[in-house]
Amino acid sequence: MWDLDGTIFDTYPFFTEIFIQVLDRPVESQDVHNKLKISFSHAIQYYGLDVTQIKQMKQLERSVDLNTIKPFPNVIDVLSTSEVNVIMTHKGEEETRAILNHYGWTTYFDEILTIDSGFPRKPDPASYRFLYSKYNLDLAIGDREIDTQPAKEIGMKTCLFQNPEGEADFHLSHYKDFFKQVNLHH
Repeated sequence: MWDLDGTIFDTYPFFTEIFIQVLDRPVESQDVHNKLKISFSHAIQYYGLDVTQIKQMKQLERSVDLNTIKPFPNVIDVLSTSEVNVIMTHKGEEETRAILNHYGWTTYFDEILTIDSGFPRKPDPASYRFLYSKYNLDLAIGDREIDTQPAKEIGMKTCLFQNPEGEADFHLSHYKDFFKQVNLHH
């Protein structure tokens, strides 16, 4: 089970850029990035974005040049060798499919759940429980603890990507190390 933003695709530089643009006051980009990595809700609340600014951010996200959204190196190697891949993301259906279609990666996924799929937001485990029971998944990969917490709750192994501080069964800095570091033998 995969998260999308910050896990399969390196979207945080783009999100940081549009957040700063909408905020329209001087802030350190690393500070914004760090707040976004906790959660978008956290960053919105921390910086006090209003409804108009949130709408503006969503419009900017939809107008992104998809060539600026890059997959992480070697993630395709993991996707192409996995028996089953599913996505659970807070990104909208339209935006998720646009990115995956742009790279021709939709076929790597057996199911894609988005914020539009009707499940509660992470870290609520309902979407994870659904996907786990349907596909008998071994591992949940995400870049934030809200991606791994629901997996832990239902007994799945967890992997945090580029997040060495969070609690997880495995930690990866680069996907080239996936097969050396992640051991899924039952």
